[in-house]
Amino acid sequence: MSRIAVFPGSFDPFTNGHLDVVRRGVRLFDEVIVAIGTNSSKQRYLPVEQMVGLIADVFRDEPRVTVRTFKGLTAEFAREVGARYLLRGLRTSVDFEYEKPIAYGNQHVNPDLETVFLLTSPTLGAISSTIIRDIHRFGGNVDAFLPFAMPSLGTWSN
Repeated sequence: MSRIAVFPGSFDPFTNGHLDVVRRGVRLFDEVIVAIGTNSSKQRYLPVEQMVGLIADVFRDEPRVTVRTFKGLTAEFAREVGARYLLRGLRTSVDFEYEKPIAYGNQHVNPDLETVFLLTSPTLGAISSTIIRDIHRFGGNVDAFLPFAMPSLGTWSN
């Protein structure tokens, strides 16, 4: 049975920290699915279709990484794709305290699902999508934080 992991998130945008977690996850699992979830309480900065394309391009030479979108519960999506693992990155103890009850809830919904936490590489721990969006929104250059060139503000509507 292959070891499939789902790496869920909004990835708005997908950062070098996310890239690091996926690259390290591929060393642990046979397949990693980057799963972009729909969060009804958030308005996206970048359109999900555009982010799918950007992330897929980053992993074009890594066949064990795929990018999918999903709606609903992460644990149900994992069951649908045959994943037994959720992959999550932790930057700080605050992230762990946030992620722990989510992991318990996911395991309640899907008892066969294990959450695997990877500590973010020390050089990437300060990166967050929120900070990147704010820098970009006000015209700053965010290329150092991303594995792709951030689309200019005029290339999408938000």
